Amino acid sequence: MIYIHKVKNIKPIEERNTFPYNIHSIVNLNELGFRKSVTFITGENGSGKSTLVEAIAINAGFNPEGGGRNFNFRTRDSHSNLFYHLKLIRSAYREKDGFFLRAESYYNFASNMDALDAEPGGTPIKQYYGGKSLHEQSHGESFLALLVNRLYGKGLYIFDEPEAALSVSSQFKMLVRMKELVDKNSQFIIATHSPVLMAYPNADIYVVSERRIELIDYESTEQYKLTKYFVNNYRKFLSELGL
Repeated sequence: MIYIHKVKNIKPIEERNTFPYNIHSIVNLNELGFRKSVTFITGENGSGKSTLVEAIAINAGFNPEGGGRNFNFRTRDSHSNLFYHLKLIRSAYREKDGFFLRAESYYNFASNMDALDAEPGGTPIKQYYGGKSLHEQSHGESFLALLVNRLYGKGLYIFDEPEAALSVSSQFKMLVRMKELVDKNSQFIIATHSPVLMAYPNADIYVVSERRIELIDYESTEQYKLTKYFVNNYRKFLSELGL
């Protein structure tokens, strides 16, 4: 299922000369299409992939610091103004569920969840996350609990570097859960460096370069090629690094 078909950059090209409009992921971007239920956006640090994904999430109605659409907490404004100049083209279908995960502000989200859970007469929120405070679990455990218990399908799920919380084996579990949610008519848009996650079958992968954002096949990604070379030649690789 596709809920967001396309994102358009409506900022005039001649005005894209200041941050964040002049970063690699934005300056030459006029529109970006979403054709598959799973889309990855990858690129080097500083290329702007997280900035782009964050702006898409805000346009889709999510809190800049993460969570579902009913979360409106604010800890520290760190998001850019890019969302003002992006336009989402939606399908005729409307998602029933949604979640924006930001690895860098996940702690803030978990803290807000605990605060809401402690309010007198409030609806217990922990029940939607496995019945246990996310702070009482490891980072990876809490994220997997969210995947399994909070996300139920027919959803738009936007993740920014989810692998930051996950071991390799936990990333395998995430792939399985993603497939279950895709089979329940969900769409994923994920910014990532992970060669494990990007191996999801039949996904679209966009790579941010200095010139543009372009589609790339999995085995042509830098993450796949470098990881494969390192695993097969790690002694030589470390020697080349002077180690």
